[in-house]
Amino acid sequence: MKKIELEIVALSHSTSSSPNYAVVLGEQSGARRLPIVIGGPEAQALAVAMERLSPTRPMTHDLMKNIFNTFEIKLQEVIISNLLDGIFYARLICLKDGDTVEIDSRTSDALALAVRFECPIYTYEFILDAAGVVLEDAEGKGPERQTVKKKQKKSSSNYKHYSIDELNQKLDEVLADEDYEKAAKIRDELKKRE
Repeated sequence: MKKIELEIVALSHSTSSSPNYAVVLGEQSGARRLPIVIGGPEAQALAVAMERLSPTRPMTHDLMKNIFNTFEIKLQEVIISNLLDGIFYARLICLKDGDTVEIDSRTSDALALAVRFECPIYTYEFILDAAGVVLEDAEGKGPERQTVKKKQKKSSSNYKHYSIDELNQKLDEVLADEDYEKAAKIRDELKKRE
């Protein structure tokens, strides 16, 4: 089966169920998007890697990456391999001592590892046919060929009154509390002031 390469184009609250999030994957050479609903902790694991935040203690996916690296296992690619009853299934394609090994994985975990390892993400045509959506242009005339931009997190207006020293101190505090959503907002405010 021919693999289709995807990239993460957005991570946002799910419109279908409020406590959940949606990660949107897009075809690298097409207009189709594959939205996948994930839970809050899984979204946080993805956001931490996408924002390149460094938690004070390793998260589970960081621990897995450390184990892979220690034992010289290379994560070559992630494949969203099946869709059954609305549930996506994924596989980690790994290389160890010249042998290829496939490991079953939850899709959210596979995506969190793909971001950390900077490896490609693939799926198959039948999955995009079943669950993919095609973007239309502003006039509704057909597929939109531009990629969806990641939603920019607005920096909290609460942080604009802080000094840079106070922001850095606050950043340390929220990282210690493992509140990565606030950490990303504080980091955005600091970047705005650079």
